[in-house]
Amino acid sequence: MNLTDPVADFLTRIRNSIRARHQKLDVPASKLKAEIARILKDEGYIVNYKATEENGQKILRVYLKYGTNNEAAIRDLQRVSRPGCRVYVGRDEIRRVQGGLGISIMTTPKGVMTGRQARREGVGGEILCEVW
Repeated sequence: MNLTDPVADFLTRIRNSIRARHQKLDVPASKLKAEIARILKDEGYIVNYKATEENGQKILRVYLKYGTNNEAAIRDLQRVSRPGCRVYVGRDEIRRVQGGLGISIMTTPKGVMTGRQARREGVGGEILCEVW
């Protein structure tokens, strides 16, 4: 299967798994997806993630997080920058997601980080997605 946008595929799988109330999901692994999962874990949107291997394929297993009333920690995720239309922002243009309730995940020269971290570090970059 040839994917033109593996990150969008990853986000869509998370969205679908949450709607179907799955506890975990498997996606083909990549360094970028692992970084996105790390940020989601650090920010408290998922329980955990781990990179494993099945039948010679590297996969990333993401454990989703639900609250007491079985509502998901992630309300929605949205791809911002796409292969056809990249979205880059300078350090002064990083906007807040949902009035500060959500996070944006971006790639910067200093690595993958949240928009808040990028603002603190004083770097801009490409906004991959927004999570709230």
